Amino acid sequence: MDPELEAFLPFLPQLDLNDPVAARKEFAERAAAAPAPDTSNMEVTDRTVPADPDVAVRIYRPHRAQGAVVWLHGGGGVFGDLDTEHPWAARIAALSGAVLISVGYRLAPENPFPAALDDAYAVLTWAAEHTDELGIDPARIAVGGHSAGANLTAAVALRARDERGPAIRFQLLNQPGLDDRQETWSARNFTDTPWFNRDRIAAVWRHYLGSRPATPYAAPARAADLSGLPPAYIATAEFCPNRDEGIAYALRLLQAGVPVELHQWPGTFHGSQALLSAEISQRQNAELGAALRRALAE
Repeated sequence: MDPELEAFLPFLPQLDLNDPVAARKEFAERAAAAPAPDTSNMEVTDRTVPADPDVAVRIYRPHRAQGAVVWLHGGGGVFGDLDTEHPWAARIAALSGAVLISVGYRLAPENPFPAALDDAYAVLTWAAEHTDELGIDPARIAVGGHSAGANLTAAVALRARDERGPAIRFQLLNQPGLDDRQETWSARNFTDTPWFNRDRIAAVWRHYLGSRPATPYAAPARAADLSGLPPAYIATAEFCPNRDEGIAYALRLLQAGVPVELHQWPGTFHGSQALLSAEISQRQNAELGAALRRALAE
């Protein structure tokens, strides 16, 4: 493991994902204690997207922004919200130079699949229908996210293709959780990795799926056909149970004729890019922003 990251291991939170309410509370408290991001070079606006039910979003508009990204936070589909995501959404907006629409989607287990996907897709559709109001080019809309948000990103891309929905220029999947079956080598062997391990991932899938069987929109690794999807940037962490399913999805996209940039970060673990003092975390975050900037350039 990267020695800078290893030094933080004793201080990582031990969230009990069998108790989602308590996990949300602890995560929110930790996020609130983090340094506030610098938003002096952008406008930040909260608003509501009309849907059934309505979806709260937070829009970050850097000066001279180009393109837009519908951004989906992590948290296993169980915790996280617009406030906990604020430091990361602001950074991605600044690094990418894009209008970033952070989505406050509904959480499981109270709202299992497909609630979060419906919310994410509703925001994508709204953004595509309000490009003049948002001041964005309809041909330059990306979707991106981390972990469970990357799962939703892949699912939104599949659904938009299948339903002939809004055109998506690019999909960014950072450490995606794509496969409920948990049969890859990393999923079977990383049972005690930092932050996320096999037991926690099993818990979030249980909450997210509820009583429903997994479909390709819930677990995109199950999709039989990946052709016709937007170009992708996929990043994986070495010591992450999701690692191999992310790499396998990247290979399947390539085999389906989809352009893919795949970055496997050695010495890292799931979510370790949040440890901003580590040099490798700084490079990871810079790469996420740079990938979006390249994809959305004119």
